[in-house]
Amino acid sequence: MKYFLTITIGIILMGCSSGTVTSQEQSELIIDNGEGTINNQDTKKPQRNIVRADVTYVSTTGTENNYVFSVSLKSTETGCNQYADWWEILDADGILIYRRVLGHSHPNEQPFTRSGGSVDIQKDAKVYIRAHMNHKGYVGDIFEGSVEGGFSLNKDTISFNRDIALQEPLPSTCAF
Repeated sequence: MKYFLTITIGIILMGCSSGTVTSQEQSELIIDNGEGTINNQDTKKPQRNIVRADVTYVSTTGTENNYVFSVSLKSTETGCNQYADWWEILDADGILIYRRVLGHSHPNEQPFTRSGGSVDIQKDAKVYIRAHMNHKGYVGDIFEGSVEGGFSLNKDTISFNRDIALQEPLPSTCAF
C-alpha cells in the first residue's frame, strides 16, 4: 500500500528595503510498504537508500524430489551490518521447504548466484522463492513457479507466516 504525503515548507526571506517576502515550496514523499522505506521525489534532496533483497533469477537441476536450485539475488549490501543472509523456498501454503543460509555479505558482487539443495518437491509443485535481509526481513521481489513450468517474478503482495524467519536453519555469524 502506498501513502502520499505532501509537505509545504514556508521560507521567510528578509530583505533590507523590501520588507518580508514569503515563499512556499512543495515536496512530495512516497512512503511505501510499511517497512520504513521512503522515496523522496524532490530532486533537490538526496534519496534515502532503499534496503532490498530481490530474487532476480531461478533455475534448477536434478530429478524429481532431489532438485538443486540456483538463485540469483540483487541486494543493497554494505557488509555484515546489512546483507542478504538467506534465500528460501516456500510451498503454495507458505510452509518452509528449504533455506540456503549465506555466510557472508556480497557488497562487491551484485547480483550474485548461490545454489542449494536437495529440495524434495514434485516437478509440478508451485513454490515461492524469496530472500531475507539480516536486519530488515523480507524486503524484495519474490519468484514463483514450478520446476516443470519455470519461475518468474511474482507481482502480487503475498503474506506468509512471520514466524518462518525464526525457523532453522539460521545464520550464526557473518564472516565478512
